Amino acid sequence: MSLSGHDVLIAGGGPTGLMLAGELALAGIDIAIVERRLNQDVEGSRAGGLHPRSIEVLDQRGIADRFISQGEKHRVVPFAGTVLDASDRSTRHNYTLALWQAKIERILADWISELAVPIYRGCEVTGFTQDDTGVTIGLNDGRMMRAQYLAGCDGGRSLVRKMAGIDFPGWDPDVSYLIFEADMTDEPALGMRHGARGVYALGRLEDGRRVRGVVTEQRLERGSKPTVDDLRGTLIATYGSDFGVDNVTWLSRFTDAARQAASYRQGRVLLAGDAAHVHSPVGGQGLNIGLQDAVNLGWKLAQVAKGISPDDLLDTYHAERHPVGAALLEHTLALTALNRGDERTKALRKMMAPAMQMDAPRIWYCAMMSGLDIHYDLGEGHPLLGRRMPDLDLVGADGPVRLFDLLHDARPVLLNLGEPGSLDIRGWADRIALVEAKFEGICELPVIGAIQSPSAVLIRPDGHVAWVGDRSAVGLEAALGAWFGKSAAVVGARRSDPDNEIHSASIHIT
Repeated sequence: MSLSGHDVLIAGGGPTGLMLAGELALAGIDIAIVERRLNQDVEGSRAGGLHPRSIEVLDQRGIADRFISQGEKHRVVPFAGTVLDASDRSTRHNYTLALWQAKIERILADWISELAVPIYRGCEVTGFTQDDTGVTIGLNDGRMMRAQYLAGCDGGRSLVRKMAGIDFPGWDPDVSYLIFEADMTDEPALGMRHGARGVYALGRLEDGRRVRGVVTEQRLERGSKPTVDDLRGTLIATYGSDFGVDNVTWLSRFTDAARQAASYRQGRVLLAGDAAHVHSPVGGQGLNIGLQDAVNLGWKLAQVAKGISPDDLLDTYHAERHPVGAALLEHTLALTALNRGDERTKALRKMMAPAMQMDAPRIWYCAMMSGLDIHYDLGEGHPLLGRRMPDLDLVGADGPVRLFDLLHDARPVLLNLGEPGSLDIRGWADRIALVEAKFEGICELPVIGAIQSPSAVLIRPDGHVAWVGDRSAVGLEAALGAWFGKSAAVVGARRSDPDNEIHSASIHIT
């Protein structure tokens, strides 16, 4: 049987799947998405914003303005019923961008359309088998497809995760919530309040007429699809009125269950976004962490699919992103507990509120909730090592340039801020951009503050720093080989002489 094929097939065309497709397309990978929806329409408005690190990631690809032009900037971070000033975060994008998921998806879909990524709509993955050279994937329309790798971006109930046999441990739900969009003939009690079991919030949608709300159910409900009668009953139990709720266009139930895939990889199958971690939407981090999963995975998967890097580079995806997901689950569990309205929790919130307004905890919390403090463990060294590179204002050969402008092509960059011509990457020049520039400002990291400016940095396509130079090139060659494959000189020597015993050091990255 003849199978149509791609280098990588992505199951799921939500924000995570779209972002991953864009990353792979920029790297020249033959990529396609399988999406059950017939179009990019989203039921309800769903997730409501982009955090600073996600905006930075989009800026790294040169598309941030597409989102910023349609959103509203908020320079505060909510915490347990209060708000914290976040306007001093050390990033060019020191705000949360209020923008509904429906718009986020449409902008991402337009982007990948420009990159000529095909989407097989009205299709779902129904099964797959994998072998040493690829994955054979069955679709619900009877077609079979072949790919080197399959990426599961198919949500919290991920079929890809289940069929890969990846465990999904975590915490069972304790509370269930209804989220809805509807008309209300009576004036609703707008704003947020805390009940004994959790939070309740009603607010106007963009049209100023319809209402979006989240209400905590009186007892844990799970499994069944909620009805309008369920919504009316919960509103009455909470507010003493259902406010004449009518014309309910979106009604869904979610819980505070928190689960995470035991592994983000099983052979040639990888997970990202909600397929890898589910949790309460409190804090609004889910969509953002999914986008950042995709940006971490994309360049690594591209290099392996091209044969530039060995297969075990994909293990660093789990090693780096699984701890981020685990921390996310703990944060949402803590925030869910703080949202309860019993007297003990009220006392705890009252005690915590002034403490969180102090500079040190406020700065830490705002950076953590913004995704700006993520630090991959790449060993000891300069404070930049393993962290995201700030968007410095540089002066290059052709004049002023922002650092993020250098990452638009999703290609690694070796930035030389020291003596021109002092770094040599001839063995990697086919895959890494060497940029020589000057920087006269202050290099500042969230929470840490001002740091000594390096003489050179090796920046991965996801914007994280893989190596830092201090007026020397010590360790550069090892970092280049570990992250971006063997030197072309070594590969060429091996190809020209099969008996040549040239060996490079094996670098284990944790």
